[in-house]
Amino acid sequence: MQLPNKLFSYEESILSKFVPILKALDEQNYSVLGLYSLTKMEFDSIDDFLLALDCLYGLGKIDYDDEEEVLVRVTRNSMR
Repeated sequence: MQLPNKLFSYEESILSKFVPILKALDEQNYSVLGLYSLTKMEFDSIDDFLLALDCLYGLGKIDYDDEEEVLVRVTRNSMR
């Protein structure tokens, strides 16, 4: 995972990839494929996209709704 440091700028780091995902999920819930299709121009590869999803899930910022099969943005007021 690339974090910002002397070698990698913020724009090159995985942290900058969180923004388009979270902005999209603010608007509506998406399937993983739908979200990738919407944001793929922000990523060098699908591996970077999946790494960003893993990090956001680990940080508790997104969740997966098994019933609707979509990714959802977790807010402070959410019961998830």
